[in-house]
Amino acid sequence: MDPVLVIGSASPHLGRALAQALGVAPAACKLERFPDGEMHVEVPADMVRGRAVVLVQSASAPVGEHLLELLLLADACWRAGAARMEAVVPYVGYARQDRRGRPGEALGGRLVADLMARGRFERLLAVDLHNPALEGCFGAPLENLSALPVLAEALRPHVTGTSVVVAPDLGAVKRAEALAKLLGTPWAVVHKARLSDSEVETHGLLGDVRGKRPILVDDMVSTGGTLAAAASELRTAGCADDFTVVTTHALLVGAARERLSAMPIKRLVSSDSVEPPQGLPFPHQVVTLAPLVARALRP
Repeated sequence: MDPVLVIGSASPHLGRALAQALGVAPAACKLERFPDGEMHVEVPADMVRGRAVVLVQSASAPVGEHLLELLLLADACWRAGAARMEAVVPYVGYARQDRRGRPGEALGGRLVADLMARGRFERLLAVDLHNPALEGCFGAPLENLSALPVLAEALRPHVTGTSVVVAPDLGAVKRAEALAKLLGTPWAVVHKARLSDSEVETHGLLGDVRGKRPILVDDMVSTGGTLAAAASELRTAGCADDFTVVTTHALLVGAARERLSAMPIKRLVSSDSVEPPQGLPFPHQVVTLAPLVARALRP
């Protein structure tokens, strides 16, 4: 029997695509707010009782609200008699808070993992978790899917003999190397130093980019500071003014739009792990994760 699909308010784009990929109709859930701001959720008990349920909800901004909504939906399904529950959380907020830099700091990644354990999920599906080591913090089995193969297919028509995949910092090296292998291109890496949460500076470039068309790749684009610094380094090194940015999680918060607008970006390619941003000043190709997630869900 097909699972019952419950879609949270953070993931309508992916939820609709996943429903189509699975060939099911999403459950008609009721989500509303009381006058004091508290959330109220209700699931169709007759659809949920005795059935396997898949909840789809990204832990994107506002992370606390979306995470609480996921847990409320899970609680409603459990109380309605769901036989088992799985959660698709393509973007896991707080995953960057996976270690403490100094005494007195909270360990946000571990706390979110503990909170998700309250959902009584038998399995969790995430996509390109910022630090795969965080998987060990979750109480339920977590499958960390990679979006690189589907992103590579979307990029392939735009790849030429002058394309080069670029890691904007050392943390993206493995990702850049894997994408370059999929596309059959060389790769390079920018050495970055972080000055603050939104400001970075670069200290050199490893690889040949002169006259080449860079494909900048990272697991997420948040404020755009890393990409802006990398782009400056690449242009100084003589690359072509023809940039492609590819990422799984296009968060685009803070000054991201302004920073990316200042770069010669020909296209942004991202997944629908978070709701696709609207009104960008450059072409944006959204690649759905639905087929990837559907394969992982099928027995």
